[in-house]
Amino acid sequence: MAVVDLSSKEYDYLVEGEEDFASMLDKHEKKENTKVSEGKIVRIDEDRVIIAVPGEKNEGFVGIDEIKDSKGNLLFKENDTLPIVIIGKRNEQPIVSYKKAIKKEKLKEYIKSLGENYKDKVVEGIVTKKNKGGYVVECEGLEFFMPKFAAAFKEGAKTEGKKIKACIINVKPEEESVVISRKRLFELENTIKKDTINNLLAQKGNLQGKVKKITSFGMFVDVQGIEGLVHYTEISHKGPINPSKFYKEGDEVFVKVLCYDNDKKRLALSIKATTEDPWQEIEKELEVGDAIKVMVSNIEPYGVFVDLGNDIEGFLHISEISWNKNIQNPEQFLKEGQEIDVEVIEINTQERRLRVSLKKLLDKPFDEFAKTHKEGDILKGVIATLTDFGAFVKLGNIDGLLHNEDAYWNKERCKDLMKVGEEVEVKIAKIDKEKERISLTRRGLIASPVQEFAKKYPLDSQVVGIIRDIKDFGVFIKINNEIDALIRNEDLAPLKKENLKVDDEVVGVISLIDADNNRIRVSVKRLEKQKEKESVKNFNEGMNDKMTLGDIIKNQIS
Repeated sequence: MAVVDLSSKEYDYLVEGEEDFASMLDKHEKKENTKVSEGKIVRIDEDRVIIAVPGEKNEGFVGIDEIKDSKGNLLFKENDTLPIVIIGKRNEQPIVSYKKAIKKEKLKEYIKSLGENYKDKVVEGIVTKKNKGGYVVECEGLEFFMPKFAAAFKEGAKTEGKKIKACIINVKPEEESVVISRKRLFELENTIKKDTINNLLAQKGNLQGKVKKITSFGMFVDVQGIEGLVHYTEISHKGPINPSKFYKEGDEVFVKVLCYDNDKKRLALSIKATTEDPWQEIEKELEVGDAIKVMVSNIEPYGVFVDLGNDIEGFLHISEISWNKNIQNPEQFLKEGQEIDVEVIEINTQERRLRVSLKKLLDKPFDEFAKTHKEGDILKGVIATLTDFGAFVKLGNIDGLLHNEDAYWNKERCKDLMKVGEEVEVKIAKIDKEKERISLTRRGLIASPVQEFAKKYPLDSQVVGIIRDIKDFGVFIKINNEIDALIRNEDLAPLKKENLKVDDEVVGVISLIDADNNRIRVSVKRLEKQKEKESVKNFNEGMNDKMTLGDIIKNQIS
């Protein structure tokens, strides 16, 4: 242990503070004579012992407990002699102490055993008293004095009963006093700690340490008597991990010193720095598109962490687990410890990020569907989702889109008439392999209003309609309040469009029935032609009935 020269100016304050030690202690204990002498027991009463004190005209007394052992047995009897020290007087009667005399004798022997090389010797004891000048500290039955300036206690802190360590800074044999300093111990420890830290910082290799404490943000490791922090980001090349999952207090670990934070007075250590960075090897050995075998190490609601070995961890997002878009939790498909084959989809060594995909090694549901189905196929599905524009229908492992206009003939909306989970019959309208989309329709599976209308009104049937709208290209009419029909401009003759208005009545014939597209066209012009043909026919039939052969020849000759 280093010895400090207290005669140097650096420690003048210690010497100066010790000058009043004897007077401080004397005043505190109200001593009149601190010399140890031999007393003789005159009488032992129930609660005190009367003792003849050398040099005193009156007998002294001591409490009965002073001459009892730990079990309550008396150590002396009447007429026995024992060492005593006067600690005060009451009405000229000395108050003596056997225990203090023993302590003084023991302290005298202790001081003698210290010799000349006592400075900076570390002692450990308990603070038993506080006085104006400082504190009394009991160490192995001895009482030492610690001046207030050397105590390094916080203002207002509770000190009595506190266990402390301190350095001996002065010994006064003539006063039978030992002065200690807690402040000096801190200075020595800081010096030793600083030297040790500088030594650790100078070492480039791996150092062995012991885990002292584990927290949520890392763990404290003791290296050569100095505690350093291994932050949870410095434990593994995988990234931040929970240290309690891999270590426990008392474990031996290898660490590397990173730096020392002077502000926080903390040594920063690293476990992962003791091994080669596996990410450098990953960059050389793996490429995007490679298929590798990994083990599921941790499952979260948003995805799965997979272990590649060699302290490398990859991430499998929930969207990359299956082609099924309705996965609620990865635990539906995977469990911890399970080995799976995945495809590497991203490698970022700078940000230490590696992403993988499970579904890319699986057949796409769309491809499977396209192989086994064709446009025009009729099949059953279940309503998976309803939207403003239509419904998504689940067809095995994929969804097809059924637009509102393909679901109903009269502009009804799917969300108003269908329910999620309901089974519906649909027809494949289109398989778009480029965009991987399936378009569905119900037209052709349910009768259109035009088909029902056509049963009563075939082509060339005469109908009466009321004009409900006039457009640039023609006139829309409502037939029998059942169905809309269009009269194109060229089919209006002999009517003049400019003379028509909404709610006018129009008579025409059915000119077109498009059941697939739910359309009907009416023609006034066609009706007029039909009427003309009918008139000519009727006229010809009437004329034929009245003419004779002679009339025909006569007409030909003339």
